[in-house]
Amino acid sequence: MAVKSTSIAFWVALTASMPAWAAGSAESQFRERSGFPPATQIGQMVEVDVDLGNSPGFEVVTVGDHLEAHYRMGFNQIAEGWSWQPLADPAIEDYYRFSFFPLQSVDESRGSYNAEDKIGEQQAMSIRWRYDYFLAFANLRDFYPRRVDDDAGFSAHLPVSMAGHVGIRARGRLIDPVLSESTTFWKATHGHPVDFTLKKRYLVSELLEVAFVDTDSGRTLCTIRSGQDRCVAP
Repeated sequence: MAVKSTSIAFWVALTASMPAWAAGSAESQFRERSGFPPATQIGQMVEVDVDLGNSPGFEVVTVGDHLEAHYRMGFNQIAEGWSWQPLADPAIEDYYRFSFFPLQSVDESRGSYNAEDKIGEQQAMSIRWRYDYFLAFANLRDFYPRRVDDDAGFSAHLPVSMAGHVGIRARGRLIDPVLSESTTFWKATHGHPVDFTLKKRYLVSELLEVAFVDTDSGRTLCTIRSGQDRCVAP
């Protein structure tokens, strides 16, 4: 165990010293952290890039001589049991306590097998797994108050020269239970001959800041912290 403790301390120190754009992928961070006791990781910093390709609420538009980038959070709620607040008063509370940023999806093909789903007809059934990674956080209201507004989220005023290479990076502090995972399985059928397993994996944190970045260089353009929902690039 002493060797593992030294290993994770080195890994955390190394990650902290790297340029922001060199931080490990969500997959590698989850895999690394899953090998160590959660209690030893609570309070550690985590930094991840948001997967904007899987973020339908994200848009960048040109307004005059600048860009307006906007990330809507209205539908980024975690509908897992550990996120439910079934007795929540909808006037003052969120039914789903945790929000999320999507981070990465990894698809795996795991071969195939022959089976008979339709009587008298053998067919090849493929096996597919997908891992979806997320940053989970329950303190969205630290950034902006709860309101009925599908456009509520994080915004930035950016130079027009950033068009086409705007990214978002989130930084948080890990909280109990540090990692969470759920599994859903769909059995192959004659009409859809795929055994599909979906694993949702979460890094569970207190969100500290949301940065808009230049994806070409990794340079931070502007940063949103607690009490803000918007930033302006200098």
